[in-house]
Amino acid sequence: MTPAFQDPHQLFELQHAASRREPAPGLQARLEALEKLRRLVADNLAALAEAISTDFGLRARAETDLLEATPLFSALRHARRHLAGWLKPERRPVEITFQPARAWVRHEPLGVVGIIAPWNYPLLLTLSPLVDVLAAGNRALLKPSELTPRFSELLQRLIAERFDPAHVAVVTGGPDVAAAVSALPFDHLVFTGSTQIGRKVMQAAAANLTPVTLELGGKSPAVVCPDYPLDKAARSVAFGKFVNAGQTCIAPDYALVPAAKTRAFAEAVMAQVRHGYPKVAGNDDYSSLITQRHYDRLAGAVEEARAAGATVLTHDDDGARQARKLGPTVVLDTPPDSLLLREEIFGPVLPVVGYARLEDALAFIAARDRPLALYAFTHDAKAQAQVLDGATSGGVTLNGTLLHIAQESLPFGGVGPSGIGAYHGREGFRRFSHARAVYKVGPFNAFERLGPPWGAMAKMVGRMLSSR
Repeated sequence: MTPAFQDPHQLFELQHAASRREPAPGLQARLEALEKLRRLVADNLAALAEAISTDFGLRARAETDLLEATPLFSALRHARRHLAGWLKPERRPVEITFQPARAWVRHEPLGVVGIIAPWNYPLLLTLSPLVDVLAAGNRALLKPSELTPRFSELLQRLIAERFDPAHVAVVTGGPDVAAAVSALPFDHLVFTGSTQIGRKVMQAAAANLTPVTLELGGKSPAVVCPDYPLDKAARSVAFGKFVNAGQTCIAPDYALVPAAKTRAFAEAVMAQVRHGYPKVAGNDDYSSLITQRHYDRLAGAVEEARAAGATVLTHDDDGARQARKLGPTVVLDTPPDSLLLREEIFGPVLPVVGYARLEDALAFIAARDRPLALYAFTHDAKAQAQVLDGATSGGVTLNGTLLHIAQESLPFGGVGPSGIGAYHGREGFRRFSHARAVYKVGPFNAFERLGPPWGAMAKMVGRMLSSR
């Protein structure tokens, strides 16, 4: 079944009219929508994974299963398990001054939510926000990336087969379609992608006073404290950096390591690389870069650093370039003004930066935009507190990488240039709900009985209350 139309304006108008005409869905309707989404993914996971791999050139099936499907199913289970509790009105206290009365908060649907998703984890980052949007009782218009056309077209067809377009719909196309979607007067707009495009999305949304959730990225640091075993830190950093060939918004962008240990750490990372990826070309476990443009940018950045005197350790082999694969690479003595330390890398290249004191490492982080993620490796409670207090980020994993994003009990989101707002679990339900205040007057209203006209009693009560 193909959508009768996929013009974003028409689909938005269809959903907007339905959201204003029909009552908010109850618990059962929301649970049914979440179950419909779960079945859609479960029934078609092999085809979705194959489409993603084809779009990449090669993407390991295990990466799609573990890094996209697993957290998506976890989000669905979490929402279905807790939704009844989230929907209950929250009683709020009423001050004695305003008694007798009752007060509570209802969490109600916003209406229509737009979701503009990226290419790097197309299944998770298109449908994970949708889980929270549906749990909150909204309708959604999805725009997946044009860089994953097979996945996007398949998702469009699957959504059209299972959802009324007045409830959930998908539009495909290039940057012009994404720009048109971001300019629609949604009740909320979710964008995941680069900070540069995020600024344009926010600007377009501002014209309609559309509130936004922006999940952007930035240079997420991994801080290895002096007490932590290098081999353990190297294993975690190598895992987080090189899965999906580094094309992960919360991947460790660079590592801060005690200056005397930088070379040993770099070699430990490369040892983990050679164990995990014995070869690059012809290795179905190692993903391709999404386009030749992305490959050329990263290869050029490595050569720029090398030409400026950096030491480059790489695990590459013949034939990798033809498959758009850049072998896992570690760079020492990276020039501060090089692309590798200026811009988010978003690929399998890890600069290692030495520091003399932990305070210096934290100053290095603080001098840059606040990142989406922070990783710290230490068993020392004082050092842990020093890092958490001294470096602000969207989220944190301690003594590991990536795993905070998979916890549905924790909010996921950035801060400053790495994003606005957070979702996942309860936070996602609330992000896409309107917290509606309700105050119910009791048997009599004392304020109304004071006047007007304002007599002596009103003046006395006014003086008494205003002097507290």
